[in-house]
Amino acid sequence: MNTKNTQYWPPEAMEAGLEQAAASLAAGGVVAFPTETVYGLGGDARSTEAVSRIFEAKGRPSDNPLIVHLADPEALDGLAERVNEIERTLIDKFWPGPLTLVLPVRPDAVSPLVTAGLDTVAVRIPAHELARKLIAKSGCPIAAPSANRSGRPSPTLARHVMQDLDGRIDGVLDGGPTGVGLESTVVRVLDGAVHVLRPGGVTVEQLQEALGPEVPIAPANLTRNSGEAEGPRSPGMKYTHYAPRGEMLLITGSDPQHLINTAHRAADEARRAHRRVGVLAPAEHAAAYEDVADAVIVCGSLHDIHSAAQALYAALRECDERGLNFIVAEGFPEDGIGAALMNRLRKAAGGRELQV
Repeated sequence: MNTKNTQYWPPEAMEAGLEQAAASLAAGGVVAFPTETVYGLGGDARSTEAVSRIFEAKGRPSDNPLIVHLADPEALDGLAERVNEIERTLIDKFWPGPLTLVLPVRPDAVSPLVTAGLDTVAVRIPAHELARKLIAKSGCPIAAPSANRSGRPSPTLARHVMQDLDGRIDGVLDGGPTGVGLESTVVRVLDGAVHVLRPGGVTVEQLQEALGPEVPIAPANLTRNSGEAEGPRSPGMKYTHYAPRGEMLLITGSDPQHLINTAHRAADEARRAHRRVGVLAPAEHAAAYEDVADAVIVCGSLHDIHSAAQALYAALRECDERGLNFIVAEGFPEDGIGAALMNRLRKAAGGRELQV
């Protein structure tokens, strides 16, 4: 891949940066920008050349579809063949926001690379005002996966983007830290039921409250279709994601003291084996590991799972920055956004989970 200098547009020069970033997108460039979830790497969804550059910059498999970001709901008419009553209710309730809908795509509305050749397209409207301004000024529907190298933790700060993609993309628009910290929830409505393809910033409980008890919600662990021959309908369904460079062991359980004791033993054993050990834990438990870890990295609080979700990707990147090659991570309760948090932790651990 030909490398070049990546333009950085800082917060203090946001108006000029916004104009330049939008012009770059309109001209077929690829630009990283903040959303309320994580930073996205955007390109004109209609341009196969631009979308190809996104895949190339990320090193992303081409059968992994992209989410198209819009500035307003009216633009959806140009992308989706139809929107049913349940989908319209979700749009009215959660857009702008961290909810992505998988809808039947209009022929030739976007590059086939965006949909991975399928007959559906994933669409959302971000809640981040800067993102919507950028999309509107560019005049394009913007295909945008997370702005990181494929498989790495998603970026929640502009510097994370630069760490992964400097020299590989046209620019980074710095809008400060993201809010939710985890990607959007992706859903598909089939036969009157809402199937959660990827848990995220909108919880199953929120979906059910919006739709009422008469609409069934199938949570993500009930609708994994990564083995379908046609390929995944949503990002985050098929490949290992969000992983630090070091080996990670996730420890889960309902008894907090038993969980701490088990995690402590695992960290101690790894350190005795001359591994450089890190422990990822909530603030309430961090002190328990100071004698067995080279680094204890606090990931939010058990009393505020949203804080843990917001902190996760930065914590995983800190593991790399500290050169940790074995990481023990505590699990979190799976209620609400905890389901999305644990989805990401399990993917980061690559299936290495010890239930106690």
